[in-house]
Amino acid sequence: MSKSNLFDLSGKVALVTGASRGIGESIAKLLAQHGAHVIVSSRKVDGCQKVVDGIIEAGGSAQAIACHIGEMEQIDAIFSTISEQHDKLDILVNNAAANPYFGHILDTDLNAFQKTVDVNIRGYFFMSTQGAKLMKRSGGGSIINVASINGVIPGDFQGIYSITKAAIISMTKAFAKECAQFNIRTNALLPGGTDTKFASTLVNNPKILEQMLHHVPMKRIAQPDEMAGTVLYLASDASSYTTGTAINVDGGYLIG
Repeated sequence: MSKSNLFDLSGKVALVTGASRGIGESIAKLLAQHGAHVIVSSRKVDGCQKVVDGIIEAGGSAQAIACHIGEMEQIDAIFSTISEQHDKLDILVNNAAANPYFGHILDTDLNAFQKTVDVNIRGYFFMSTQGAKLMKRSGGGSIINVASINGVIPGDFQGIYSITKAAIISMTKAFAKECAQFNIRTNALLPGGTDTKFASTLVNNPKILEQMLHHVPMKRIAQPDEMAGTVLYLASDASSYTTGTAINVDGGYLIG
């Protein structure tokens, strides 16, 4: 394969969760730009459809399917639909996440704990098992888990969220180890501070933002589009010998 075709996703079917806005939206749009048919998914279909409309208007191929990955029945339903309509899945981007609690770890209540674990650990795990089974049937694929630098260094007042993101990094390695035999690669993206609605509690608080940027050599937070290129690499043949890795896209935070 020539270098010019390394990032070509023509004929590929991709599923991106949490794709109605932010990092997920940027990922969905970039994968579509490179030829993939993108299934744009999130809890509410309306936001997904807006992203789909934009992709189609730009000449890409996409569809919207609602799925709350914290609900096992909805996970089963989306993969049934994908299997019926496409009979394969080439790329799975687990991006949907929950972070309902911001505060001292000692004050974490059971509801916040359970919601975070149900989405970030159980949701990612069973999305990956279902996705990998479909990939295995059609000869392989690529799973990309959006974790966080908080999975390496816990974020202040983000205890349970950070714990789940650390679990995702470990999960990525476990799937990579056991699914390589099926030609399924599994990798993780570790975003740093990014200007999204999801991270608004952090980026819109001047004191927290100043503390964060003190540790970022590039002295700024990221834009969502700056995360998508790494996912394109991990989804494409450009990363054909890359599995079980976690790539920091953090402006240097983890070395700062």
